[in-house]
Amino acid sequence: MEQFKGQLRLPKFAVPKRYDVRLKPDLVACKFGGSVDIDLDIVADTKFIVLNAAELSINAGAVSFAHGGSSKVFKPSKAETFEDDGILVLEFGEMLPIGSGVLVIEFEGILNDKMKGFYRSTYEHNGEKKNMAVTQFEPVDARRCFPCWDEPACKATFKITLDGVPSELVALSNMPIQEEKLNGHLKTVSYVETPIMSTYLVAIVVGLFDYVEDHTSDGVKVRVYCQVGKADQGKFALHFAVKTLEWCTEYLTEDDYETEHQGKKGGGRPRKTWKDTLKKDMLYLELTEDLSQNRAQYFAVPYPLPKLDMVAIPDFSFAGMENYGLVTYREMALLFDEQHSAAANKQRVTITVAHELAHQWFGNLVTKEWWTHLWLNEGFATWVSYLATDSLFPEWKIWTQFLNEVTAGLKLDGLEESHPIEVEINHAAEIDEILDAISYKKGATVIRMLQSYLGAEVFQRSIASYIKKHAYSNAKTEDLWAALEEGSGEPVNKLMNSWTRQKGYPVISVKVKDQKLEFNQTQFYSSGSQGDGQWIVPITLSCGSYDARKNFLLQAKSETLDIKEFLGCSVGKAGCGGTSNKDNALCSWIKVNVDQTGFYRVKYEDELAAALRNAIEEKQLSETDRFGILDDSFALSMARKQSFASLLTLLSAYREELEYIVLSNLIAISYNLARIAADAVPGLLDHIKQFFIGLFQYSAERLGWQPKPGESHLDAMLRGEILTALAVFGHELTLDEASRRFHAFIEDRNTPLLPPDIRKAAYVAVMQRTSVSDRSGYESLVRVYRESDLSQEKTRILGCLASCPDPNITLEVLHFILTPEVRSQDAVFGLAVSNEGRETAWKWMKVTLTSLRHFTKCFHVHGFFLSFSTFAAVIHFSIWIIRNQDNWEHISKTWGSGLLIPRFVNEIVSPFASFDKVKEVDEFFKAHPNPKITRTVKQSIERVQINAKWVQSVQSERNLADVATELAYRKY
Repeated sequence: MEQFKGQLRLPKFAVPKRYDVRLKPDLVACKFGGSVDIDLDIVADTKFIVLNAAELSINAGAVSFAHGGSSKVFKPSKAETFEDDGILVLEFGEMLPIGSGVLVIEFEGILNDKMKGFYRSTYEHNGEKKNMAVTQFEPVDARRCFPCWDEPACKATFKITLDGVPSELVALSNMPIQEEKLNGHLKTVSYVETPIMSTYLVAIVVGLFDYVEDHTSDGVKVRVYCQVGKADQGKFALHFAVKTLEWCTEYLTEDDYETEHQGKKGGGRPRKTWKDTLKKDMLYLELTEDLSQNRAQYFAVPYPLPKLDMVAIPDFSFAGMENYGLVTYREMALLFDEQHSAAANKQRVTITVAHELAHQWFGNLVTKEWWTHLWLNEGFATWVSYLATDSLFPEWKIWTQFLNEVTAGLKLDGLEESHPIEVEINHAAEIDEILDAISYKKGATVIRMLQSYLGAEVFQRSIASYIKKHAYSNAKTEDLWAALEEGSGEPVNKLMNSWTRQKGYPVISVKVKDQKLEFNQTQFYSSGSQGDGQWIVPITLSCGSYDARKNFLLQAKSETLDIKEFLGCSVGKAGCGGTSNKDNALCSWIKVNVDQTGFYRVKYEDELAAALRNAIEEKQLSETDRFGILDDSFALSMARKQSFASLLTLLSAYREELEYIVLSNLIAISYNLARIAADAVPGLLDHIKQFFIGLFQYSAERLGWQPKPGESHLDAMLRGEILTALAVFGHELTLDEASRRFHAFIEDRNTPLLPPDIRKAAYVAVMQRTSVSDRSGYESLVRVYRESDLSQEKTRILGCLASCPDPNITLEVLHFILTPEVRSQDAVFGLAVSNEGRETAWKWMKVTLTSLRHFTKCFHVHGFFLSFSTFAAVIHFSIWIIRNQDNWEHISKTWGSGLLIPRFVNEIVSPFASFDKVKEVDEFFKAHPNPKITRTVKQSIERVQINAKWVQSVQSERNLADVATELAYRKY
């Protein structure tokens, strides 16, 4: 049996075809029992059957294998679970015959509180705390519910039956109920057998729910389930889900198929079993080979199940999980309250729902072959979520906000401790750490970059071919490239391997010399180091006007183009020349990476950069290009390739900016610059804050505090962000007005003075004036938290509490997030502490018994020389340490096996900016190793090093004081 330990994947002796799973959850004792009958094909000579199982008690005496070709039943001589590898090894006394058979296993398990496997979530009903049973199997936790081949490629069908369910509860699974039998106060519920799918997509939910229901025009039943009394909050997601499925059908199927196989519009799709569905879909695949391609076909098959349930779960570690036909969500990602949810909450619900529904095709219908290809699921779902949202809410200009996804990917991939999109997975414990911005956001961005290069029509046609070929099966990255290469005639495999098989991305340096345009690519690192990566880069550029766009592939390290020959114009100096591209005309600016469709950064020589700054002031550039110039300049300054002073000067060109996406990024950048300035040049911080206040007042005055009739969704979001920024930077008028409105809200929660879109601004403003000597704002906010039952409001408050500049209040907030009042998945929202609270948060997280012993030793040595006040402070600190001596142990125990512990490390460690802290953090985590956060710790330490180098660089800038002073008091 030892030979199976430590193996990356399961041996291929046996192939599962069908599971018959029976489970009996006990919601009071928080445990479950069950059995599974697995139809297998034995495909190689073996005495062993090896499958996945973890944290289950296996009834070894009840394990058997019956060969289909005879009446013989094989009993294992040994059955052993290896928890570190999550496998169950069954050894038989003789060779198992080749062919089909049935493996039977009985087991028991615990409904855990870790939000993974088969777990319990809590809720209140009529003042009584109750449990619900929920599954979360991705990435590798189906094995914690029943023994199985828990790998994406091991697809099978699943027949689910639930026993002993209290009759008043709702019991859901992937497919509709086939039969329900009552036995007193309990019931047995069996479900229609699923289509072929991977184990991580199996889902079960048992609890007390309300629901709202609707149907798509072709008869798919859609429901949103939520806690009793919250049904109205599910209506927006329900409406959007129905429209999204219909959008997919409208875009992704042909009229001939709809007519022949679905009957009249709205007549309902006849569906008895998944086999009928599969038969129809396979016929459709054949039919569409001969149909005209007059409409886009991304997926090539309609939604294949008869129902779609979406469930809001109170305790849930992901935003959403795409389980086939039973999609589960965190409450804040599914529910929307018209009175208390903000516009940003509505957008998050929209994007999350669209993402999970996109997975019904990208992930569920066509599934990654192994976790190395995770990005095929997540990158595509992220990209399609924007495609669908843009179709249904074009006024949101959601593709401009896709730039946030691009930036998040660039930030993480700018680290030397990043990883390729296609990353080798050597152990199941490594998978959680790649559910990150590389797989999701960089993945989505390179898809968009490739679509832009190939053209939308070619891309859509190729994706249809890919989906049709691999439907109900598995795929690798190279399968996608093959389909796109065949459909486009372009060398897609060669082009894209440089983007998916190596980490990082290039910075393209651009300069003009003798009317020649010179391009050079080098690998960009935020640390300022230079890597040796090289990419095939789709370069796009405009010169003086968007009427003349050019593109080419930069395949070498450098390339030189004749401007007149390539662009049909000449390049003038900054601020001169026209914007037309007629013969002999002068271009006043050159913008590379037009509309930011490429996953790379651009560094311009000084004259070209000055021309672009002038073009921003003259409002000649699109909002996406204004965003890109700003974001690239910020990244270059961090990498010490551009001065801090020149970045501030560039920011001044955005004073009259009105577009949401540009201002939102400008605000995020200003927070980072203020943090660095506080460490590097604290004497200039007030000037820099004053500059930022002046920068944002133009937009703040235009927007005001109160929403305007008929205003845009983007203005509603922008108002809150602008006012929050003014509060953070200490604008007294904003702080005063926020306080007035907040106190009105405390007196009347329905006051029109504090609509949801500006509540965060008011909460942050109140916390800026909170201290141990005036705790009223903190106590009022905690009271609002306790009285609210809306998840979005609770997380909004948690994020604002931590912004207080008083470290003593910060410590209280950190204590609070570990109490039972804060759900486990929400604790991370309280970690975004102020600059002043960084050290407090670090000490709070890392304190251990070792720290206490060291501290008391120092006290005994030096105690006789302490003044009374210092002695009192020491005693206070000692008591604090004793109270918190188990914090890291508690954090590791509570979150250490899931997705959230990296957030603790990253949020608390990354804001630091000193080499001493690098050493301290490194020593702590070496003394407290955890394999699940190895990559996160390295990335967080690298960020501290980057900040420390940046601080040193800023301190050496001789003209910074003059620039900061001039900008702070500049009259516009």
